[in-house]
Amino acid sequence: MDQVNFRPRTIFPSETRDSDTFIDLDKLWAAVIRRLGVIIACIVATVVLAGLYLFMAQPIYTAMTQILIDENLSRYAEDEKDSQTAQQIDNRMSSAVEILKSKALALRVVDKGKFDQNETLVNPPKSPVDLAKGAIKSVTSLLTPGGPPPSEELERMGRREKAAAVLQQALTVERVGRSSVIAISIRSPDPQLSAAIARTYADSYLTDQLNANFDASERASFWLQERLNDLNSRAQQASLAVEQYKTEHGLVSPRGELLSSQQLSDLNSQLIVAQADSATASARYQQYKAIIDKGAEAAVENAVISARDTDNSVIQDLRKRYIAINDRERGVIQQFGADHPQAIALKSEKEEISQQIYRELQQLTGSFRNEFEVASSREKSLRDSIDRVAGRNSEANVSMVQLRELEQKAAALKTLYESYLGRFEEATQRQSFPIAKARVISEAGTPTAPSSPRKTLTMALSVVLGLMLGCAAATLLELRERFFRTGDDVQDKLGLRFLGYLPTLSGIHAEEKPAPQPTEAEAAAAPPGNPISFRRLMRVAVEAPRSQFAETLRNTKLACDIMLQERKCRVIGVVSCLPGEGKSMVAANFAGLIASSGVRTLVIDADLRNPGLSRMLASEPEIGLVEVVLQKTSWTNAARVDRRSRLTILPMTTRSKQLAHTSELLASAGMSQFLESVKDAFDVIVVDLAPLIPVIDAKAFEPYVDGFIFVTEWGVTPTKAVQSVMRSEPQIASKTVGVILNKTEMSELHRYADPGAPERLRNNYLSYYKEGSASAPR
Repeated sequence: MDQVNFRPRTIFPSETRDSDTFIDLDKLWAAVIRRLGVIIACIVATVVLAGLYLFMAQPIYTAMTQILIDENLSRYAEDEKDSQTAQQIDNRMSSAVEILKSKALALRVVDKGKFDQNETLVNPPKSPVDLAKGAIKSVTSLLTPGGPPPSEELERMGRREKAAAVLQQALTVERVGRSSVIAISIRSPDPQLSAAIARTYADSYLTDQLNANFDASERASFWLQERLNDLNSRAQQASLAVEQYKTEHGLVSPRGELLSSQQLSDLNSQLIVAQADSATASARYQQYKAIIDKGAEAAVENAVISARDTDNSVIQDLRKRYIAINDRERGVIQQFGADHPQAIALKSEKEEISQQIYRELQQLTGSFRNEFEVASSREKSLRDSIDRVAGRNSEANVSMVQLRELEQKAAALKTLYESYLGRFEEATQRQSFPIAKARVISEAGTPTAPSSPRKTLTMALSVVLGLMLGCAAATLLELRERFFRTGDDVQDKLGLRFLGYLPTLSGIHAEEKPAPQPTEAEAAAAPPGNPISFRRLMRVAVEAPRSQFAETLRNTKLACDIMLQERKCRVIGVVSCLPGEGKSMVAANFAGLIASSGVRTLVIDADLRNPGLSRMLASEPEIGLVEVVLQKTSWTNAARVDRRSRLTILPMTTRSKQLAHTSELLASAGMSQFLESVKDAFDVIVVDLAPLIPVIDAKAFEPYVDGFIFVTEWGVTPTKAVQSVMRSEPQIASKTVGVILNKTEMSELHRYADPGAPERLRNNYLSYYKEGSASAPR
């Protein structure tokens, strides 16, 4: 037979998906509405569990006190300290928090408040789990040999340790923000006990701080006392060693310096003076010696120089006389000439005075030479003394190195002793300071309401948790959604025409009243065949022609008319992937709808393994399709006719289930001859075929089919199964007119549709449908 590809073309291009869209809010909201029942169920479950918890939970009361850690409390008793950095403050606050959490402080609180004798604290009411654990331990202790009973002291210590452990578990210590305040919270079933423990904790902490300061000061004083005794002894020994070393090496002087250093300094001062005197004497001697060396004639002329450097009045007087005589001689010579006796007498007198001046200069030069020799001798003597003293000073300097080392050691020990002495005095004074660097700023009061469990918060959290669990369950269900729900799913995932929804039917039974008998005219116009009463399940579309069920089948008929309009007799196969999808009911109602419109219609039950269409008949047939194909009887003898709708059905007998090669029978020459023989009697032949996945009967019958109607159960048939069948059977896929979603829950359909889709608008056009008595949506 001719095969035509009826795969529909897409009229409108598929919407382009925005790759940048992260979340489709419309689809997300639709999913929420769709799974609203699951979400509400989860919320109700968590709320119920929270209610049970609140009913069974023991109320817990919390008492809180606040302590201020303040260094300024001891500012009048201690030296002023530098301001602390933020890191130092944080370290100090962290240390205080850890001290409050420590086991040592918990034991002090137990001892101070005698909480080890409080049964509420030591033996609180046990939960069912604790009771079970205690029972198991009791049974175990009975089965295992035990040791000797503990002593009273051990029991007391055990209760004390247990009370401290319970206190540590009930304790919460937190720093309030970035302040220097620490909040201490105690949780207990008894409000009075909570307040008492909180107050005891604050008092114990303050007492612990005072005791810690006193103990630290006492230990420091004891240690400093030992160190002071040792340092005092060592300092005295070092000072005595310095004095002994000075005495042994002669390094003692009245002015506190080395004697050789003092002598060397004095000799250097004298040497400088002697050098100056020697230079002065040498200069004076050399000057007068130069005058003497020039002779007596030049003595008078040079005597001016020597006269300025000496206090000898004789030379001054002789020089004055010489000048006066010289003046008189020049006057006489000018008046009387050089040969004048007076001039000659003055000249002799002037020479006599000159000799006297020369002799005076010789005496002065001799005295200056003696002074020069004395100054030179003194300078030499001083130099020799300095050399001797310098030698002794070098030896003393070597000894001074060792002396300085001894003096430094003695000074260091003295300084260290003074420092430790000051610390000892300070520690001694601090032992009497009754000042702690902390104070209580908020006294613990008795709580009036339990802090746990918080009913409002618990219920709110249960609602939130239920909402989260519901969303998670809804997300899981959405991710597991792998079925056909809407016509868009069919078109997107299969690329086939969507023919419509068939609602789930209910209230149809074989015992219902029979259909009205046809008139004589209707009986005469009926096709050949034995009349038989059909069950109402096969007559839904006929009895409720204005229902949505019938409208979907009309749409299917219209699609077949358009696709198969060139066929004189159209052979339409009704198939599905799996059994139980309702293809037999669809085939029967589809054929009945076509027959009720006046078209000669034959419906054939070709599901040889599971003849569901034949089981819809009121009575079991004796002969059927197998006998006709095997040519044991004519088709008119095997056919059954609904006189009212004029629908002819060729059923299948129960004996056909025993056939092993059903596909060969459907593809046999007898089947071909049968179909050719009925094409003149009918305009439409509807064939109910076996499912595609279990058997290959539909594949074998495919050459005789002009078009297939694919029936899929709504929300049940997996998408992958249908896609796999369509890919593996391209001949059937190419002849498929469209897909029908059967057994649709119409009341749930709108939840799976996108906003604006026709499924969302069902309530707007529901008045166009009038459900018959034989069908109703579940």
